[in-house]
Amino acid sequence: MIIRSKAPLRLGLAGGGTDVSPYSDIYGGAILNATISLYAYTTIEPLNNGTIVFSSPDAGIEEIYSSNTVLPTDGYFVLAKGVYNRIVSDFTHKALSFRITSHVDSPAGSGLGTSSTLVVSILGAFAEWLKLPLGEYDIARLAYEIERKDLQMTGGKQDQYAATFGGFNFMEFLPDDKVIVNPLRIRQRFQDELAHNLLLYYTQTSHVSAKIIEGQIKNVNSGKQTSINAMHQLKQQSIDMKECLLKGDIDNIGNLLNKGWEEKKKMTTEITNQLLDDIYNTAISAGATGGKVSGAGGGGFMFFYCPNTSRYAVEKALTEHFSGQVKRYEFTSEGLKTWTM
Repeated sequence: MIIRSKAPLRLGLAGGGTDVSPYSDIYGGAILNATISLYAYTTIEPLNNGTIVFSSPDAGIEEIYSSNTVLPTDGYFVLAKGVYNRIVSDFTHKALSFRITSHVDSPAGSGLGTSSTLVVSILGAFAEWLKLPLGEYDIARLAYEIERKDLQMTGGKQDQYAATFGGFNFMEFLPDDKVIVNPLRIRQRFQDELAHNLLLYYTQTSHVSAKIIEGQIKNVNSGKQTSINAMHQLKQQSIDMKECLLKGDIDNIGNLLNKGWEEKKKMTTEITNQLLDDIYNTAISAGATGGKVSGAGGGGFMFFYCPNTSRYAVEKALTEHFSGQVKRYEFTSEGLKTWTM
């Protein structure tokens, strides 16, 4: 028997950072995101030899443990071990034996929610194998708790819900970790136009999102009004962009992205750097009307809105001046998928 799962990565289109406590607890956050055709994959092969094997073919790393109810949350497979520990403590109450293999279509620190999406994928595979009675909200909430509370990894809440639900979603983040996911019924031609005009560019750099988010949290806790006002503006931007998508006012998205990028840089100083600024300015000079760094900032993927046929000039300019690469993708309508063979 083989159990498989896959969960999609996401583009945070607007409102990023307002899902992070304490801002979301005090003011309430709102984010617009959409999943794309890049995935985190998990395969579980049950064993009966009393061992647990974690494998990453891409990294060429494997870790083997004797079956136990608790595994040390260190080493390369911290996320997978965190999921296993929670599965045992909440559901099986006994040790399991299996081999688990994982793969993600994008590098860690690339700004597409890779870590949280991988947690959702792993959790989904366990739920499929053990026939756990978990709905979408249950899986997303549990993935959030594993990553943010059990493993004490700094970050927000949007990635776990995006990977689980899939599609275009307007998400509201309220006090006491309450999350409301509002799926958006966007006409297919509007989605296709957005995918055509939104150029996804990998800068060949990565970021440590925890450090950036810690700076954001510090600014909110200290009452730094510049940062807090920027988050207010980003939250409003998510509402405005939602209306543009629903009404088909697609070309206005570039302007919203440009305004949002200016506000996002006010949240904390680590969000941008000289390379990212140079890439952004080059894209704008070549015809893009707006863009942003995907995720927390500091590196990874950027995306730019390129109206009409300007994406070709933007791609050419970026290729000529920088060593990154354009990544092809499509928007997806489904979230976490699991199956057994």
